[in-house]
Amino acid sequence: MRPALPKFIPRVCYEIFVRSFCDSNGDGIGDLNGIISRLDYLSDLGIECIWLTPIHPSPSYHKYDPVDYYAIEPEFGTMADFKRLLTEAHKRNIAVYLDLIVNHTSTYHPWFAEASKGKDNPYRNFYWWLPPVKIEELGVAERQTSDDSDEVCPWHEIPGDPEKYYGLFWKGMPDLNYDSESLKKELEKIITFWLVEIGIDGFRLDAARHIYPIWESEKNLHFWAYFNQIVQKVKPGSYTVAEVWAETHEVAPYLQSLNATFHFDLSFALQRILIQEKDENIVQQLLASYQQFETYNPEFVDATMLTNHDQDRIGSVVDNSHAKMKLAACLLLTLPGQPYIYYGEEIGMLGTKPDPYIREPYLWSEQEDDPDKTNWQQAEFSTLKTIHPLSVQKTDQDSLYNHYKKLIAIRKNTPALSQIIYPNLEEVESLDDEIIAYVRTHPTEPVLMIHNLSADVKSIGLPESKKDFANVLFASAPSTLDAKEKWELPPFGSLLLIKTPDTPEQKFKIQ
Repeated sequence: MRPALPKFIPRVCYEIFVRSFCDSNGDGIGDLNGIISRLDYLSDLGIECIWLTPIHPSPSYHKYDPVDYYAIEPEFGTMADFKRLLTEAHKRNIAVYLDLIVNHTSTYHPWFAEASKGKDNPYRNFYWWLPPVKIEELGVAERQTSDDSDEVCPWHEIPGDPEKYYGLFWKGMPDLNYDSESLKKELEKIITFWLVEIGIDGFRLDAARHIYPIWESEKNLHFWAYFNQIVQKVKPGSYTVAEVWAETHEVAPYLQSLNATFHFDLSFALQRILIQEKDENIVQQLLASYQQFETYNPEFVDATMLTNHDQDRIGSVVDNSHAKMKLAACLLLTLPGQPYIYYGEEIGMLGTKPDPYIREPYLWSEQEDDPDKTNWQQAEFSTLKTIHPLSVQKTDQDSLYNHYKKLIAIRKNTPALSQIIYPNLEEVESLDDEIIAYVRTHPTEPVLMIHNLSADVKSIGLPESKKDFANVLFASAPSTLDAKEKWELPPFGSLLLIKTPDTPEQKFKIQ
């Protein structure tokens, strides 16, 4: 069963690491009421959906190890707070996606506490347990690290227990075993609770490729077909976007049962392009990936991003170059897909691993003691010495924030750019590997994008078939057309061209 599409698919999304975003009660920890207080900011920026990192009770700071799927982490607020957040977001036409962790729980979850009591406990088969001899027979005692897990030895001991339990990410996150019919019934209750009783709009699905261990990985796709059946039964049109941290050929089959998957190949390709200042046939690669995706779901959604909460921030990837951060935004917001902006990306926040440093407090103002700023950790990268806070950037028309805001508005108000289903992308060949050019096709209003990846000024002549793209929709910096009909692009500049003459409604042109 193919997943149903919601009536409206958000065109620009925003990932919020809840603990770091905005503090409403002075305890230094981001919370739900803090997010509510900033919904007008997000709406004004142009955001149409927020993805909240996990909000369930959990012993960790990141909350990716839940102990109760039906409750709210007390540090973040109450269920009443969450319902108010949902209501206020919907008033502003902002959808809310909840991070759902179905691959594993915390060892503090009551299910695991019961399972740990012995082989005869009814909850034992909610998790994976094997004796050491069987683990060795299967050859799964160790694993190669991957982008999403650096755990080498995924089997963990409980003193006195003859079996070990499987936890792919670490010993505090035991993997769930969906061969258990009882567990499946519990999952159906959880899905129904959040979609129907609470009324969220969809789920971001964590670790989707790891639902079954490597020796039974062929069952992963069957699981997501089952998951989609539940969603379609209880609330058709609920949105599902999954983390399948893998190469495109492995990601594509998941779209049989899910609306969208995050495009990690694109994320890393964009990062390489920005670092190397050279194209690597990104448009051809995208077109090839779309062919793979549509084989499994013609109505697939390509969830795009520069980075997320598990990756070095794009600002640090480009060595805090504001010109390159603007170029990165232009690429993300003019390519097809459903873009996700990681909180703070729009003000140029910095950070490299370990993980807490890519999840630092959002900088709202110039006040060191700003009561809205979280302080659960001491920032090492994104400080008032390295980043202009939002309050400063709002008043600077050349700021990264205003750059994002303009681009988001253009994306939402330009039909060719706002198209999400059936990606509309046409390559424009360039002999210069420091230029990326492409058209977002449309029957009457196509848009031509040209990006200068280099630190040099580029003089670009359009091919004959594109000469009628003669009017500027947007330029990241002043770009001119000379008497030889060549566009001059400044270093790391982006230019959006249209065919129709300028009108007074075009507010984004830079003279």
